[in-house]
Amino acid sequence: MNKKIISIVLGIMCFALTLGICIQVRTVKNSNSTVSQNYEENNLRAEVLKYKEKYENKYKELEKAEEQLEQERQNSTQNNESLEKKEEEIKQGNKMIGLSEVTGPGVIVTLSDSKQEASSVLNPSSLLVHDADVLSVINELKNAGAEAISINEQRLVPTSSISCGGNIIDINGEKVGAPFEIKAIGLPEQLSALSRQGGYLEILKNASIGAELKKSNNITIPKYTGIISYQYAQTAE
Repeated sequence: MNKKIISIVLGIMCFALTLGICIQVRTVKNSNSTVSQNYEENNLRAEVLKYKEKYENKYKELEKAEEQLEQERQNSTQNNESLEKKEEEIKQGNKMIGLSEVTGPGVIVTLSDSKQEASSVLNPSSLLVHDADVLSVINELKNAGAEAISINEQRLVPTSSISCGGNIIDINGEKVGAPFEIKAIGLPEQLSALSRQGGYLEILKNASIGAELKKSNNITIPKYTGIISYQYAQTAE
């Protein structure tokens, strides 16, 4: 009887020991996996930061080169009425297509996701600002005479694209999240018609989306930092 009890005890101890070893092995594997994953994430993060730093340095070099080029153009056009006129045409052209920073009066429109609980509606997506909402506001501002527009400091140009990607919006290839600050330069009285009764801002507010508009006499809109290229449009002779 004692031998039988001893055998049972030894069996239980062996089972417990085996179970403990299995748990320890699995824990070590999970730990190694977590460490490896964290190591890879840190490496990727470091690579992103490295390329971001390179981009920022190159962009600073480009800005410096553009300043030098502008200075050379000014020096070469001095006391030459014809060249001064051409220089002014270049500046106006850059202003129109978004390649120069501009300032002036206008409005600032801020669109933000609803603060309602997602569980309070049948379609939680209806509480978010979508690309269609941003595009509708942009179109109304253009129709009201906006001369320059930016979204979260991304300058809009003729080739700009605005597309939805989940809870973010892709603008000029840059991922931008809410709230969306839309700056528009133009006559404030005309641009502020966006907040009129029955206008799109009122429609958004009725849908519980945050939509605010304020006038400003001093708005700065940055220049477009990408590359504008035309593959198919050619100058007509």
